[in-house]
Amino acid sequence: MTVVKVIELIGSSPKNWEEATKNALAEAALTIKNIKSIYVKSCKAKVENNNIVEYRAVVKIAFVVQREK
Repeated sequence: MTVVKVIELIGSSPKNWEEATKNALAEAALTIKNIKSIYVKSCKAKVENNNIVEYRAVVKIAFVVQREK
């Protein structure tokens, strides 16, 4: 039997939403094994002086839970 767990993260980037998404995935991959998918839930941006200064991607990451034998 396979069990999949889903977590929600926010990635950020000064460049664009795609990089923010990749940053969230890269950070998750440092501590999570068996990542199977990523879903971009929403995109947001931080604005200062009428300019976007930070792109943020809210993502859901799904991974297979492994049992210890």
